[in-house]
Formats: sequence, C-alpha cells, structure tokens
Amino acid sequence: MNKYFSIELLTNCFKKQEEKLSSLVELLMSYQLIDARVFELPKIEKGEEHEQITEIMVNQLQGNEALNVGLHFYQKLFIHHNNPNVSSKAASRLPGALCFAVNHQQYKEAMEVINEVNQLKIELENIVTKESGISKEQRFEFVHDHLRGLITLNAYRSITPLLNPDSINFGWANKNIINKVTKQQILERLEKSYNAGRAVPPYSYDQWAALVALEITDIKKLPDDVVLKIKRPVKVQPITRVWYSEIQKQIQYACPVPVIVFYTEESEIKPKLGTLSNYNANAIKHKYKPKAKPLELVIPRLHLYKEI
Repeated sequence: MNKYFSIELLTNCFKKQEEKLSSLVELLMSYQLIDARVFELPKIEKGEEHEQITEIMVNQLQGNEALNVGLHFYQKLFIHHNNPNVSSKAASRLPGALCFAVNHQQYKEAMEVINEVNQLKIELENIVTKESGISKEQRFEFVHDHLRGLITLNAYRSITPLLNPDSINFGWANKNIINKVTKQQILERLEKSYNAGRAVPPYSYDQWAALVALEITDIKKLPDDVVLKIKRPVKVQPITRVWYSEIQKQIQYACPVPVIVFYTEESEIKPKLGTLSNYNANAIKHKYKPKAKPLELVIPRLHLYKEI
C-alpha cells in the first residue's frame, strides 16, 4: 500500500475512534448508574518496566468517582495523559465494572457505539501491523511521526460489554504464553535477523552478527525432530469472571479497562460486584497444576526451549 495513503488511513481511523469514544462517554453519562467499581493499580515509573512484579497494591473506587475515573480511562490514549514520571512503555490498566440500568433503546444505542469503537480499534491495529506494509522495527516511528505520543496498546484495547450478568468477580492471571515452533521456523527467523544488516543495542553490528551466527549454528546442531517451544513469561494481569445463572456458565475476560454492564428493564437481577484483592506472588495457590515436560533453555533472548 502507498505510504501516504496509509498515513491518511491511520490518522482518519484514529480521529474517528476519538470521536466515537467521546460519544460513548457522553451517552453513558446520561444513563442511570446502578453501581460502579474500579481498581486503581500502582503506576510503573520510568526505568522500572522490566522489574519483576511480586506485589500489587489495589486502591478501590466506587460509585460516581469510579464512573468518572473509568470513563476518563477509555480516552487515555496519549503519553501526555500520564504523569511525566510514569513509564510509557509499561501497560496501564484499570480493571473494574460500570453498571447501568437501561431500556432496550438505550441498550441498542450503546451497543452500536461500543461495536463501532471496537471495530475502529481493530482497523487501527490492522493499518499499523498489516496494511501499511511497514516492518515491525519501523512501526513505532510510523505511528509516532503522525500520532505523536500515542500509547498504541491503549488505542488497540477493546471495550467489553456485558448484558444482565448475575455476578462479576475479579482476580489475577499470570500464566506463561507457550507456542510450539519447528526447527525450520527458528532458523528462518534467525537468518532473517542476521541478514537484516543492523545492530541491536547494546551490541555493535559485528557483535550482533556474531551472536546470531552462533545461535544459527546451535539450532542447526539440533536433531530435525526436536520439540521446540517458546515459553514467554507474561506479567500478571487483572481478569474478571462473569457468572450467568440462567445458562449456568462462567466466562472469564482479560480486564485491562472497566467492563460496561447493562441491566435491562425486565431483568430482576441486582448487580453483584466483587473486589480485586492485592496481588502477592508468594501467596498464590494453584488448584491444579499439570505436570509439564522438562525443558532446557536454548536461546535465552527468544525464550526458546527444547523438550528433554
């Protein structure tokens, strides 16, 4: 795609998202609030992005205060919306739930706007990652040249609407992401990196080329039927567990932003909102932890392991 056409698509799509988010906030402000609860998490300061998180202290807000903070958070899309000391590299999250009593027309109107917002978020990510044709290494520059200071993760995050749930509880998830890969896939990835002809800090060009060449040699030594896995640790994140008694089903969602909960006129359900406890990594108890096959680290920077 033509670069200038991509820029126009990017800026137009983002402008539409801002407008629709503003419309959503205005609409929700006009609805009857039943209950609201959000959980403020500590801000990550600059330079602390990669430190291991073992404890998270939660500050709970309720009612109109929670509503105002929650609605503002949907529109928090730029670095300048943060305190200057807060890291722009670390994801900011505000789990919670905003609950409204609505008639069918109000529900329909809200869902139309939420769906439009979420579609624009998908389109924005698609423009940046696919349609622009720009490499992964160039995406930051492409976005920030035209939307300076944009926090792309916030701009990509969808909003979750819920209808007449019986209860909404909150918790923490900190699982690893594990992807099975082939020897050939890893070789292709390493060779592409080697042939890119660039240095990756803190290495010089020659140091980086030597490192990748050594990794290629190590992978080639492995048997062709080796089982390789990328086991990437994921930082702990808030989740919500939503229970529907009518269908006897619990659904779990990631909860980086408050979920929007609608209770329609004929519903006799009263919202039951749980709380989000402080996180303590040392206090986690696994109900069931399946025995995993032993792994040996092969390439640390790629989190690449082989089964042994």
